[in-house]
Amino acid sequence: MNWKLIFQLSIFGLIMAFATISLIPEKYEPAFWLVIFVFCAFVIAKAAPGKFFLHGFLVSMVNCVWITGAHGFFYSTYTSNHPDMAAMYTGTHPRMMMLVFGPLFGAAFGIILGLFSFVASKIAKKTSVTNA
Repeated sequence: MNWKLIFQLSIFGLIMAFATISLIPEKYEPAFWLVIFVFCAFVIAKAAPGKFFLHGFLVSMVNCVWITGAHGFFYSTYTSNHPDMAAMYTGTHPRMMMLVFGPLFGAAFGIILGLFSFVASKIAKKTSVTNA
């Protein structure tokens, strides 16, 4: 496992965690994630030593830590800009719901990024570093 690669790619999740609080509207968020997933998948295909699916899955699990933390900490700002998400958290404490659903969403998107990474590993050629 290349934990350095996993952490480095998860920085996109950290950036998106803060960007989705007030900058990126909910309707445009999937387009940003699609670009990030495709980029991460090809980086994993090129740089990971193997276990491409697992690398992609773990990137998303680290992303869910960033996102859940930022959205929970800035809950008021986040829900004022994402009323549909605020409506989802009725009936129980909203931050508790984020702690429950964050890892579930992380795992679901981890499966998607893992599949993207696996497919990218079949498409992309590994580049070898040679001393010339």
